[in-house]
Amino acid sequence: MLIKVINPNTTWTMTAKIEECARAVAGPGTLVEAVSPTMGPPSIESHVDEALSVPGILEQIALGEREGVDGYVIACFGDPGMDAAREAAAGPVVGIAEAAMHAASFLGRGFSVVTTLGRTTGRAWDLAGHYGMTRHCRGVHACDIPVLDLDTDPDARKVIIEACRTAIEEDGSDSIVLGCAGMADLCGHISSEIGVPVVDGVAAATLFVQSLVTMGLSTGKTGEFATSPPKKYSGLLAGFGTAASPHVSANT
Repeated sequence: MLIKVINPNTTWTMTAKIEECARAVAGPGTLVEAVSPTMGPPSIESHVDEALSVPGILEQIALGEREGVDGYVIACFGDPGMDAAREAAAGPVVGIAEAAMHAASFLGRGFSVVTTLGRTTGRAWDLAGHYGMTRHCRGVHACDIPVLDLDTDPDARKVIIEACRTAIEEDGSDSIVLGCAGMADLCGHISSEIGVPVVDGVAAATLFVQSLVTMGLSTGKTGEFATSPPKKYSGLLAGFGTAASPHVSANT
């Protein structure tokens, strides 16, 4: 089984960390490959960032389809381009926010999300509603550390732990969901510090994709997620037209 983990930003150091965390939970016989697109933002911290990350995601889906990938993880907590990715891929596609929230809902009556910048908290609440998780999500808290500072700020780990501790105390939650793929390697340490389960969406999504592939399940293709109609695109998106080849230019 081959699972492709797509980090929608172009920061390869983060991609390497994501790959390590995904491989740590993958079962025997499952190969995990983490990639960044050749185009897009270095981090995703706004609606514009998210929108401009989607072509790069679809580029990687198209390449994965040619390479025989069995399933995909979208490794950004905004779950950008999920519907488009599910339409384009033959195998299952799971986002890390979706996976983490569902996993946390198994661990008690409620969870709290701890994310990066305050401006992203609204998106986390939107996704909780979209995934039917509003009754489980008791709060969304920001530690106000930019994504690219997670690995360089010497105080980042301490600040994140304190944000998680505050979330548990204020919300009365049973678990924490980490709201950024760049926090994927912190689960065990944070859990040992605050004494509650801490869910990393990268690990959860990898295992959900693995399970879906094992069960022979994928996105239904008889309705809106059927392959998109052949169409010629123009301008910067010319290489993504589906009339001749799927979603990606020949020189990619």
